[in-house]
Amino acid sequence: MMNVTEEKQHRDFATEVLSALLATDPTEKVTQVRALHCTGAVRAALLPCPGVPGRPARPELVAPKQLPRRRALSTQAGRFALLHALAHIEFNAINLALDALCRFVDLPVAYYHDWLQVAQEEAEHFVLLRGLLQAMGGDYGDLPAHDGLWEMAMDTATDPLERMALVPRVLEARGLDVTPAIRERLQEVGDSAAAAVLERIETDERGHVAIGSHWFRYLCEQRGLDAEQTFRQLLQERYRGRIQGPLALEARRAGGFSEQELLWLQKCVVQNQHPVMGSAAEEKAAHV
Repeated sequence: MMNVTEEKQHRDFATEVLSALLATDPTEKVTQVRALHCTGAVRAALLPCPGVPGRPARPELVAPKQLPRRRALSTQAGRFALLHALAHIEFNAINLALDALCRFVDLPVAYYHDWLQVAQEEAEHFVLLRGLLQAMGGDYGDLPAHDGLWEMAMDTATDPLERMALVPRVLEARGLDVTPAIRERLQEVGDSAAAAVLERIETDERGHVAIGSHWFRYLCEQRGLDAEQTFRQLLQERYRGRIQGPLALEARRAGGFSEQELLWLQKCVVQNQHPVMGSAAEEKAAHV
């Protein structure tokens, strides 16, 4: 049982996480995330987590089909559009990590340390990408975007096992597949600064997928479930469309995928079978 001081520390941490989640100004959100310090597990939800996180009035959120057609990365406009799309993914990833901290309670303290690390690294990714946009004379919010990544947060809002399976192990894992090709394209057109930022992001994202894999397997074990079978079942039941390849096998192994999972995913790619890997990942892949 916690003493009064420990309970206050845990409550203060949850309050600070919720404040960062609700912050609408990107600079203020990053500042709050950087200042977070995990004092222990979140034992009870202070307030219901929001259905809509804090975010600025811009970018305008539109349906994916309404997004402007992609442009060649050999043009500055094309690179700006790509980096803006990636910055939007990273901004939403901050909110997803904060949501995972305050929505799911009574998990081991290590869970909260892990997801705080993810939130803080996503914040740094956003800062780096925003800096590239500003160096090109623009800023985050200048182009429209869509809300697919946060929609997945709401789809998995009732169960941390589903969140761990379908966000880190699907959306972020798809990023592992497509980021190397994007980075190479940027290097080819002479944008070494953007390529270096994507290399940093790719390295960190391997760790994020590994964190998701670890807690997915932990929750499966706690419930007496077979992790590989549960993962396949969730993909088959919760996703529409088809798995896209090629898969970054080495990166996915580092992210905690088993050989059996990789064999099954590769079979789905070869046979062009259901399920899909996720709308936010498709946004990233669309620029390759």
